[in-house]
Amino acid sequence: MAESVPEGRRLVVREGAQHALLDDVAKGIIEQLQQDGRRPYATIGRAVGLSEAAVRQRVQRLLDSGVMQIVAVTDPLQLGFARQAMVGLRTSAELEETADLLAAIPAVDYVVITAGSFDLLVEVVARNDDHLLEILKEMRAVPGVTTTEAFVYLKLRKQTYSWGTP
Repeated sequence: MAESVPEGRRLVVREGAQHALLDDVAKGIIEQLQQDGRRPYATIGRAVGLSEAAVRQRVQRLLDSGVMQIVAVTDPLQLGFARQAMVGLRTSAELEETADLLAAIPAVDYVVITAGSFDLLVEVVARNDDHLLEILKEMRAVPGVTTTEAFVYLKLRKQTYSWGTP
C-alpha cells in the first residue's frame, strides 16, 4: 500500500504483502526494464517472444499490481549530494510512528524497521558533512529516538535493482 508523504515522496508499506507468482515471460519483461526503463515495448517483445501490444498489457498489469515501478534513478554525486550515510537508530517510542516521522524528513530516502541491535535503519543523502550533521540533529529531535549511529559511505561499489529476475 502506498501513502503520500510531504514533498511528493512515497512511503511504501509492504506489511503482509503476498508475493507475486511471475512466469518466465513476466520475469523477462522485468529484466529488460531493469536494464533500461525506456526500452521500447517492441524490443522487449522480441526478447521475450511476445507482440508489442502483449508486452504493453503485461507491463501495465505489473504496474497496476504494484509488482514494479518504472522510475528514474539518479546519481546523488552528480546532483551535488556528496555525502550518503546509513543511520542506525534506537527508539523508546512506537516503531511505526517513529519510522513515519523519520520518513517525513526530506533528506531521508529509506526507512526500515529492523531486528537486531538497531530498531531502525535510515539512509540519507546530504550535500556535505555540515548538511549531514543538520539531518542527524533533525533525526535526534524526533520523539523517542534515543541513539543514532551514522555509517558514512566512502565509496559505493555495487547498487542493483535486479531482484526477482534470473
